[in-house]
Amino acid sequence: MTAPSLEARLRLRERPANRQPVMVQNWRDLLFLHWLVDPAAIQQTLPPALTVDTFEGRAYLGIVPFFMKDVRPRFSPTVPGLSNFMEVNVRTYVYDKRGVAGVWFYSLDANQWLAVKLARTFYKLPYFYARMTETRSDDGREIAYTCGRVGTDPHLRSRFRYQGRGSTRQAEPGSLEFFLVERYILFASIGRSNRLATGQVYHSPYPILEADVPEWDAHLIELDGFANPNRPPDHVLLSPGVDVDIFALEQVR
Repeated sequence: MTAPSLEARLRLRERPANRQPVMVQNWRDLLFLHWLVDPAAIQQTLPPALTVDTFEGRAYLGIVPFFMKDVRPRFSPTVPGLSNFMEVNVRTYVYDKRGVAGVWFYSLDANQWLAVKLARTFYKLPYFYARMTETRSDDGREIAYTCGRVGTDPHLRSRFRYQGRGSTRQAEPGSLEFFLVERYILFASIGRSNRLATGQVYHSPYPILEADVPEWDAHLIELDGFANPNRPPDHVLLSPGVDVDIFALEQVR
């Protein structure tokens, strides 16, 4: 498989032609924590149709806690108690035989059980129900975020404390920041034969900024079958968020 070019990655940021989104969502206060991982170790966990995507020969595992706001089908209003919830995902980066770059999720934890059920049913993604909490400092800038996946060891409950620092900017195309955050395709395995499918999202490029993260852990990486890196993240970013259009899954041919 040929690794995608920068031009191919940039094209994925364009709104899909002749398609209408099935859902709209707002993603807010995203913390991007990334660790360097042996590409061979990641490749062993992927479906045969996918290749680990690397930046200058290096592969990454990410933990991304954030907040889902105003989640709803395209023509429906938001529903109190259902449309806003917390979510954290564990992810890596891949591309397929066409050279399409995207995200492979190892897990997505959310504290809205219906969202978990619907995402598992319609998007075939590895969602898990979790007990999650948030608190914010008086000025609203610092976020304390906890996640405990239901049915797992309570000692592996995660806690993140973070706030942004400095001014927002956009990731420079071709940079490591661009490689890690500017992702518009997800891959999923569907059906009994685990056929590969893609889902696409559309949003403006992420506004990003530096982050102070006095508390973090990698317990979710452990829960998903990887060794705990036992070191601080190799790369940290924060985004205030984006408004997102979600498109239906399509089978890869």
